[in-house]
Amino acid sequence: MAEKKVKSEKKIVATAGIYDILRRPIISEKSAKLSESNGVAFEIASDATKADVIRAIQAIYDVKPVKVNIVVVKGKVKSFRGRGSGAQRTVKKAYVSLPADAKLDLSANIK
Repeated sequence: MAEKKVKSEKKIVATAGIYDILRRPIISEKSAKLSESNGVAFEIASDATKADVIRAIQAIYDVKPVKVNIVVVKGKVKSFRGRGSGAQRTVKKAYVSLPADAKLDLSANIK
């Protein structure tokens, strides 16, 4: 009899660097609409990649994302009533699609 080899997935361990990738969840109307279709939005580190975001979500929330999209939102220049001008900060966002059965508790596992 031939036995099938079961491929087991390695559990990714959360290290200190993993928590630096996901800065904070984004709470907005767009992210609320996204959560209806099992998605979530995060502000991420400026040097983070899609692979880093996937690894961080697996380690922190124990959920494997289906898809990750990354967007860089450039900071706007604003003027202040004759007091000169300043610039908002540039933000890198990750829109994460989760499996249908997955629920993400954003308040859990925060250190």
